[in-house]
Amino acid sequence: MGAADVIRTKKIGIIGCGNLGQAVMKAFLDSGLVQAQNVFITNTRLEKSEKLAREYGVNALATNEELVEKVDVVIIGVKPQDIYQIIEPIASVFHEDHIVMSLAAGVTVQALQSLIPDCKNHIRVMPNTAARVKKSVIAYSTSHSAQSHVPWVEMLLSTMGYVVAVEDGDEMQAVVVGASSGVGFVFELMIYWKEWLEERGIEPDIAKKITVQTFLGASILAEEASQTSLDELQRKVTSSKGVTAAGLNSIRELEIERALRYSFEKAALRDKELGESWQKSEKNRG
Repeated sequence: MGAADVIRTKKIGIIGCGNLGQAVMKAFLDSGLVQAQNVFITNTRLEKSEKLAREYGVNALATNEELVEKVDVVIIGVKPQDIYQIIEPIASVFHEDHIVMSLAAGVTVQALQSLIPDCKNHIRVMPNTAARVKKSVIAYSTSHSAQSHVPWVEMLLSTMGYVVAVEDGDEMQAVVVGASSGVGFVFELMIYWKEWLEERGIEPDIAKKITVQTFLGASILAEEASQTSLDELQRKVTSSKGVTAAGLNSIRELEIERALRYSFEKAALRDKELGESWQKSEKNRG
């Protein structure tokens, strides 16, 4: 049985219908690999999951326990600080054949194994909100037992964008910061771009379009020239002593790279803190 056929046999449950949970669900459905009748969702506000059920034709359930009992794949889309409170009461409902995918930042595969010990197949998945436009970077790490599921899991995750397998540690944290948080960082740069254009008299809506198109054009050029380094691509658009060179020299003199690296490290530290928050909750309840 091929990977696509395996996916079509799976009933998929999503606990938590926030922005990321919805983006994941929509990507699965849009791919045609997952049928709406095979998707089950829950949310802290039942009215929200029921609204989504009406909109997409999926199944809204009243409790997380009922969801776990009905599905083969459980996707945990809750905040890391809430994961213990939500999952611990139903941990005994999981069985060894369940495939558990967590989207919670900072929560490692080892932490998932501790939280849901009766399940053998634990997968940590880190997409970003670009999943809603199928342009996400999706990093994942698995427990040893889940390795046999990798072919169809990768196909399922690829409905959201570019999939990369990483070690659950520094590599995963790097992708979380560089890709998941990275979307927010890029938006910050785009805000600066837009504001500068507006200061020069460009209308706000036009300034936004110019900014978006500039970032989009650079990304497409880099994607199409996949065998060319980013340094080389930059050299191709930079004339010696020209306009671009003058701006780049200023960026380097101001040590923008140092500021960005510092920001990445601060984000990585917060990712670690979030991963530890559920453990603190567990100790407090213990």
